[in-house]
Amino acid sequence: MSDATPKVDAPSNAEKDPDTWTTGGEPMTGAQASYLKTLCEETGHEFNPDLDKAEASKLIDQLQGESDRVKQA
Repeated sequence: MSDATPKVDAPSNAEKDPDTWTTGGEPMTGAQASYLKTLCEETGHEFNPDLDKAEASKLIDQLQGESDRVKQA
């Protein structure tokens, strides 16, 4: 019997490179769009609703580094 706990030991999607996601080319999720809109407003960037999941994830990571609210958290 294994001591592994799948829900705890499973790799997180946040740790995977978005360029390797099998669903990365799909449209961004509603949650991504909502958060990205907020980050764009906070950082003065234009929101692009046509980004795919992988592009949105990479831009979210970038803008989190520019957002004063996220830096303070």
